[in-house]
Amino acid sequence: MQSAKPNSDEEDQLFRLLRQVDRASDVSQRALAAGIGVSLGRLNALLKSATDARLVRISDRNGPDKRQRFTYTLTSRGEAEKIRLTDRFLARKFAEYDALHAELTGTTSNLVPLKHRTIMMENNLAPISELYVSHDSAEKMKFEAAQLPSWDLTARQVCDLELLMNGGFNPLKGFLSQEDYEGVVENMRLADGSLWPMPITLDVPKSFAESVEIGQDIALRDPEGVILAVMSVTDNWAPDKAREAEKVFGADDLAHPAVNYLHNTAGEFYLGGPIIGIQQPMHYDFRARRNTPNELRAYFRKMGWRKVVAFQTRNPLHRAHQELTFRAAKEAQANLLIHPVVGLTKPGDIDHFTRVRCYEAVLDQYPASTTSMSLLNLAMRMAGPREAVWHGLIRKNHGCTHFIVGRDHAGPGNNSQGEDFYGPYDAQDLFRTHEEEMGIKMVDFKHMVYVQDRAQYEPADEIADKDDVTILNISGTELRRRLSEGLEIPEWFSFPAVVEELRRTRPPRAQQGFTVFFTGFSGSGKSTIANALMVKLMEMGGRPTTLLDGDLVRKNLSSELGFSKEHRDLNIRRIGYVASEITKNGGIAICAPIAPYASTRRAVREEIEQFGAFLEVHVATSIEECERRDRKGLYKLAREGKIKEFTGISDPYDVPENPELRIETENTDVDNCAHQVLLKLESMGLIAA
Repeated sequence: MQSAKPNSDEEDQLFRLLRQVDRASDVSQRALAAGIGVSLGRLNALLKSATDARLVRISDRNGPDKRQRFTYTLTSRGEAEKIRLTDRFLARKFAEYDALHAELTGTTSNLVPLKHRTIMMENNLAPISELYVSHDSAEKMKFEAAQLPSWDLTARQVCDLELLMNGGFNPLKGFLSQEDYEGVVENMRLADGSLWPMPITLDVPKSFAESVEIGQDIALRDPEGVILAVMSVTDNWAPDKAREAEKVFGADDLAHPAVNYLHNTAGEFYLGGPIIGIQQPMHYDFRARRNTPNELRAYFRKMGWRKVVAFQTRNPLHRAHQELTFRAAKEAQANLLIHPVVGLTKPGDIDHFTRVRCYEAVLDQYPASTTSMSLLNLAMRMAGPREAVWHGLIRKNHGCTHFIVGRDHAGPGNNSQGEDFYGPYDAQDLFRTHEEEMGIKMVDFKHMVYVQDRAQYEPADEIADKDDVTILNISGTELRRRLSEGLEIPEWFSFPAVVEELRRTRPPRAQQGFTVFFTGFSGSGKSTIANALMVKLMEMGGRPTTLLDGDLVRKNLSSELGFSKEHRDLNIRRIGYVASEITKNGGIAICAPIAPYASTRRAVREEIEQFGAFLEVHVATSIEECERRDRKGLYKLAREGKIKEFTGISDPYDVPENPELRIETENTDVDNCAHQVLLKLESMGLIAA
């Protein structure tokens, strides 16, 4: 007697099981069952059936959690069965749609099943795997996740998670395991040998890491507490961050923003494991411009774009960029995708709202129907050569066939010795080495200059008569100077609409908000000079001025804090936040805390420089002079051990290495010190001469 054939519901459940195992083989049984939308009992029956048919292989997993003893992987037979069931599933859904279409309209839809429509398509146009579960499963997991430990993601982690879930980070199925992490750090390879140059890790503080067991599920939430995904923790370890900095970024140098983040912002422990996506992060800005990899691939299919060259940018586009990208697309005989990063970029970059308005102003300059723009919610690491390869893989996942790699691509600027972190062509060289394996072609970035005699842009290295013509160019530094001083920006350099947007966001420096940040020992004279400066600036008028004195902030904003390093950092960050809001709204913030730690001062600088200028003033009074001036007897009490954690006595002070201004107060009166600050502000263009 023949066994009964499985019905469509059973077949669908098997299809979803094979698909889920292929996506995330290491998830817990509970997460696997929720992803498929079945009970644990039904999951066990499905797994038994699949293993009996040799579609799924079950392996033991070493670990302390007895609830997570197994890992599931597809066999080659299982992979083939998944493909077969995918075709049957699609055919059935197309048939259901066709029947509904006929019932409503009286005609057939004429749609051909996806298998037949895509068989002749280029690989870059076929759908890519995502990590999301169905809507029904997502609703069920949201309910169950209320009982799970939660981790509120940082801004960078939200960017990473979004690209994990939507396939932008394919082939990753979650945050890297320790084995994958070590392979990526050492040789840009996952444990299975796949090329991947950037560690994608879930960094958490030690306290949270110690509360999580191997095999446990955790809910990943955005900063507002909205659940985005469930992660099954397979690895929990303390990384060698110095080694990561050396291998990934080329040097363990805090001048590199990603290295500084690694040591001073990221958590001490990493968690690894597969994720199941529940919903994508919500973006309220430029929603029509945000596309997942599959949405872009569908758009390319609809438009008939077989070749697409992507342009990565985190800066506004000017005429040279428009000419460069147009030439690159023409050279590759491809359409053009402007694909700017709107996640986290380099501290001090122009905000993405302004940049996107600038990009939209430029789109009309391209021939109709040849160019599109989509926003990429990526957290850049500024890792130069590795970042170029990473960007290429991400663009390949988004359906692009070509990628423009620039000179010093994703370079962070100068290191601690004042030299570039990476060579000008290191990124192009590394990309070229892996180009064939990546499956996306590199288009060299050509340095475009304006030839006045011919009134056109040309590649600098292709101008044969360069000694006989007038070549014009404006550097980024010169552009910023012209903007800050309100000087003319010629039309040959940029589009009037772009300049108008930049001027709206970046008015002349004498009209911008800024922060003056005094730092020095207790008793060095910071507060006295800050008060004198405030009076002088208020006398000049024009902008509201606020003094955030260390003692006053301690009294009114941080009264509950002590003097441990953690509390000192928190106090300075509060001051920095208030100063950044004042600066953003065009005011002047004068801060006068001790601020003993260089890493915290740097974090405050980065926060404020998003909105305006930051002037660090080191009041360099010696500790001996501060003790001599001490009217409150604090130094005496600290020497006697009656005051703990006192800066300069029992707690360290990181002397600023490169402040904008260093003031010696011994043998110098207060008025003269305040006048030195005014002169510096004038030289920086922040106040009118």
